[in-house]
Amino acid sequence: MPAQRRTAYAAALASVVLFTGPLPAQDSNILMPTDSIETLFRTRDFEVVQWTDARFEGDRTQRVVLQFEDETRALAKWAVAPPRGVGVFNNQPRYECAAYELQKLFLDEPEYVVPPTVARSVSLESYRAMVPRAEATFGNTESVLIVLQYWLWNVTADGVWDKDRFESDTLYARNFANMNLLTYLILHGDSNKGNVLISTTTSNPRLFAVDNGIAFKWREAGDRGTGWRSLRVKRLPGKTVERLRALTREELDRHLLVVAQFRLVGDQLVTVTPTEPIHPDGGVRKNDEVMQLGLTKAEIDHIWGRIQDVLKKVDEEKIVLF
Repeated sequence: MPAQRRTAYAAALASVVLFTGPLPAQDSNILMPTDSIETLFRTRDFEVVQWTDARFEGDRTQRVVLQFEDETRALAKWAVAPPRGVGVFNNQPRYECAAYELQKLFLDEPEYVVPPTVARSVSLESYRAMVPRAEATFGNTESVLIVLQYWLWNVTADGVWDKDRFESDTLYARNFANMNLLTYLILHGDSNKGNVLISTTTSNPRLFAVDNGIAFKWREAGDRGTGWRSLRVKRLPGKTVERLRALTREELDRHLLVVAQFRLVGDQLVTVTPTEPIHPDGGVRKNDEVMQLGLTKAEIDHIWGRIQDVLKKVDEEKIVLF
């Protein structure tokens, strides 16, 4: 990154800290309450005050600083959806959102593995200020569908798995097991080192999965392996397992069949509260007025099957609770 851009980016980061710091932070990794982040990202108007490619020049995702109407600023990963919202390889907006929503069904907010992740639309006109030749995601609109994911603070990709620590540090073991359970349930398919992170705060070693676009299907795999698809540990938190046991198939449908919904108002897609799926077989569903993102019935069937597999192993004492 050129020196001028580095200076501007550092200044933008400093302003983010100033604006988010006074709010009641969840912890040192997520500096705002999760519901506040979701509301900001999903529905509030914002200005992009800093825009840079996330990992390398030409990357498909960007690291952005967003300034909202109330002067709050937040750092986020920005990923534009593919044409018609149907991803190829690692660009699957519905999978990113579904991974975030699934964890809510068996983890408490301080245990979330996926940082706040939402799909929303921005006007094509505003997006062209960053990408002049951009096109609308859907042909009958002037909107661009994007996924925003909260950018974590104080995390590293080093030291994610530590066998000795798993045996001796109960908090680390619980956080690692919760993370691994989620990656198993979603069939996480990209073991790129930067996709799983651990907090640098030793007193609360949370673990996170931040890139979940290759998931939910056995046949899809990244070029860095599929090591997080398996359940690596044989011990799971008892509270987490009991929440899984209490889940019903109907709850999975209710929360995962539609993870984002938009209504066409004029030529713009506007976020609305999810309703019943237009049809359950496609992941991107449209009619003349409504567009939905969600998992298919078949994909949810596979999640349900893996949940039952975990519970069976617990009952057979092949997995120990702690």
